[in-house]
Amino acid sequence: MQYISRSTPVNLLIHLSTPIPKPSFLLYRDTQSSTLPYTPFNGHQSLHCFLSLLMIFGDYGYGLRFPVCQFGIDPGVRREWFNGEINNNNQERMNVIKTYIACLLFSYYSMYGHVEKLAEEIKKGAASVEGVEAKLWQVPETLPEEVLGKMGAPPKSDVPIITPNELPEADGLLLGFPTRFGLMAAQFKAFMDATGSLWRTQALAGKPAGIFYSTGSQGGGQETTPLTSITQLVHHGMIFVPIGYTFGAGMFEMENVKGGSPYGAGTYAGDGSRQPTELELAQAFHQGKYFAGIAKKLKASSQ
Repeated sequence: MQYISRSTPVNLLIHLSTPIPKPSFLLYRDTQSSTLPYTPFNGHQSLHCFLSLLMIFGDYGYGLRFPVCQFGIDPGVRREWFNGEINNNNQERMNVIKTYIACLLFSYYSMYGHVEKLAEEIKKGAASVEGVEAKLWQVPETLPEEVLGKMGAPPKSDVPIITPNELPEADGLLLGFPTRFGLMAAQFKAFMDATGSLWRTQALAGKPAGIFYSTGSQGGGQETTPLTSITQLVHHGMIFVPIGYTFGAGMFEMENVKGGSPYGAGTYAGDGSRQPTELELAQAFHQGKYFAGIAKKLKASSQ
């Protein structure tokens, strides 16, 4: 067993899903004689990204462990954490802890790209909130390539494909999908059907969640789609977070066609040629920012 001294700098333990140049260690150092166990972790160890911040206040009996985002940390921020030291002032310690306090996962299905554009804007909105890390995932496609080709669907983007196992890692979830006859698309429903093990353990219970969507026409499901999709959240014990009328004047636009509702951001695809408007994208940005603020508050209150 190796031992090193207890520390005042920020101490980090990282598991990465992608290789890093050298192993990452949990480091401690100060002039006191007390020691703590020291365990190296290979940076190549796989799938789930794990980052935790361990602070020691005085005696060992008062050690706090704060989980931080498991979806990957911006390299610049990570370097800042590795290189930056803090003194014994507890407020400075807490300021560091506030960084990336909430990890949000935005999962979507998009056949023609309309929902994906909303998702990208939602992520930007969430990223504008200090202390939030956001990640985009897309659910698996269920249609064969041959069928997609006949439907004129473009190739999928390089956004990673999610599995149900990733969902519990998030502090909040936003789910996006196109409408099929007033309901979520079958691809996303198939993904939700695969979350039975999470339902059995209620692994998602208490997590905030929201919905965004795309429909082909006015009256084609801008409200029925999120309304019928809420059942998925209810059975998992999640907390539905609508945007209400927090978008302000944009909710009352009457001069031009605009997707979205108090349930969440939305757009109209028409025959596929119509793209999300600036106002619809602004509403998506707002939803991301608003949801991130709510999720961050809930996460902070649970610490």
